[in-house]
Amino acid sequence: MSGVRARSGVAPMNFFTVLMALSVLAASALFIALALFLNLISSTLADIGGEEKGYGTKASYLSKIRVGVRAIEVETGMIPTQVTALNATLTSVRDGLIAVDGNLGGVITAVSQQVMP
Repeated sequence: MSGVRARSGVAPMNFFTVLMALSVLAASALFIALALFLNLISSTLADIGGEEKGYGTKASYLSKIRVGVRAIEVETGMIPTQVTALNATLTSVRDGLIAVDGNLGGVITAVSQQVMP
């Protein structure tokens, strides 16, 4: 046993070894948390996917929403052009009502000035 040397007083684990072990532990915790959250996100998206229609196929709620939004977009696509024409028509109606208001003011004045027999 004369070939076995005694340790020279150096600590069995130095500072860099401790940092390496902590880094490996932190990286492992990060990947475990990432896997758990991805699993939760995947199950939530599967729930949003829709109800079972048969043979394991799902009717996707997201696709139904997409179709509905597209239908609204198509149905309301003509509004910008129609609003311009409507504004012109309403402007002429407003001008006509201003003329009627002026005429009614004149009629009221004329009637109030009449002497009743």
